[in-house]
Amino acid sequence: MDSLLEQSQRVGAALRARAASVCAAESCTGGLVLSALTDVAGSSDYVLGGVVAYSNAAKIALLGVPEATLLAHGAVSAPTAQAMAEGALRLFGATFALSVTGIAGPGGGTPEKPVGLVYVALASAQGVRVERFVWAGDRIANKRASAAAALELLLAACSQL
Repeated sequence: MDSLLEQSQRVGAALRARAASVCAAESCTGGLVLSALTDVAGSSDYVLGGVVAYSNAAKIALLGVPEATLLAHGAVSAPTAQAMAEGALRLFGATFALSVTGIAGPGGGTPEKPVGLVYVALASAQGVRVERFVWAGDRIANKRASAAAALELLLAACSQL
């Protein structure tokens, strides 16, 4: 697998070639997706901003995630990832909005939602796509794998523009 920097360079080139922009709403990755994207010189051409919404209160207040979604499905769920991405898209007005929510570990897992469970979403004017992953690494590896998955989802979406 490419490093996050290599992925970010490819994503940046694709966004720039299409005059597209990106923003992010991150929970378990704690800003790692945007950190990776902004490691590339010139990323201000396409990165608009982001929100690290770790708590449910932040997800509600900053991204407009409905409290009912959090109560019904939990913070780590496809509906929450979708609402986070949609909220970031509204907030920043980017071409694409990424979101990541999950359980990085080592604690916090349950039989229904194990450690390593992550949902990555990408929202655009064409709709929202949510992907589910279960990583087997430690906390840092799970965060890196989640950021890499988000960048790959973005790169795939760029190729469809």
